[in-house]
Amino acid sequence: MSRLKDLRKYVYKELYKMDDKDERTAAITHLNGVALAATILAKKRGFDPEVAAMAGVLHDLHAYKTGSYDEHEHKGSELAREILEKLELTNQEETDLICSAIYHHGDKLVVDSPFDELLKDADVISHTLNDPTKAIKEKEKERYEKLCEELGME
Repeated sequence: MSRLKDLRKYVYKELYKMDDKDERTAAITHLNGVALAATILAKKRGFDPEVAAMAGVLHDLHAYKTGSYDEHEHKGSELAREILEKLELTNQEETDLICSAIYHHGDKLVVDSPFDELLKDADVISHTLNDPTKAIKEKEKERYEKLCEELGME
């Protein structure tokens, strides 16, 4: 089994503890959407697609587990590190990349490392393209427009 499949198996087990089926479905849809977008961007930008997908699968897990978005990026980064170390799926460099990206993914107006930016952009793709009828959040508009240009979706 691939590392990503092993990680998804663990994450799904956690998500299936959620009582609300609709919330659970939304969580799975969002995490998988971000993972897919991260994979595409990683291939385009020269990063390891599997590591990028792993970041996507983990990025909001803390919020879904606790029901709170209060500092979910920072707390989520700590949770991701615990999971990755427990499952021994990544080396230290990969773990650090993933955890940094999760830590920074909420601040869409700041530019961080290229891998951090990849996760932010994947999150924006999921937010904006999962339901194209919804208005784009103000803090995501500029990033979305740059992504459309990068991906030739004008």
